[in-house]
Amino acid sequence: MSASLLRRGLELLEARGRGKAPPGPQAGSGGPRTRRRKAAKGPGRSKATIKGRVVKSAIEEYHKKKAVSHLRENLQYMTSGRCVADKAVTQQILTQNRGRKSKDRPPEKKAKKKPEGTVFTEEDFRKFEREYFGTL
Repeated sequence: MSASLLRRGLELLEARGRGKAPPGPQAGSGGPRTRRRKAAKGPGRSKATIKGRVVKSAIEEYHKKKAVSHLRENLQYMTSGRCVADKAVTQQILTQNRGRKSKDRPPEKKAKKKPEGTVFTEEDFRKFEREYFGTL
């Protein structure tokens, strides 16, 4: 419905019922050009005055904002008896989270070769030397 249709309908209702409605906007309707002042927060409070303001101690404010170390609590939480994942699972997680570029991958560890020990003992070598070369 348009505003003009509403006005006509209201005029018809007023004509039938009580009488004619006064023309123009009614008082206190809050038209588009009326402005309101913002009410001060609190009972009669004005920001410009210092009356009623509580003086805060600088030391108390410092202690409130001072960084608190949670290291001990965090260590307690981390070292408490929680289930530990298998080494294979942790390795899989680490490889998945690692980047795909070659610079992000650590060098692959090569299996170290153990020095091959001899089957013969020192006594066997002396015995062979005596038999082969004939020295005592």
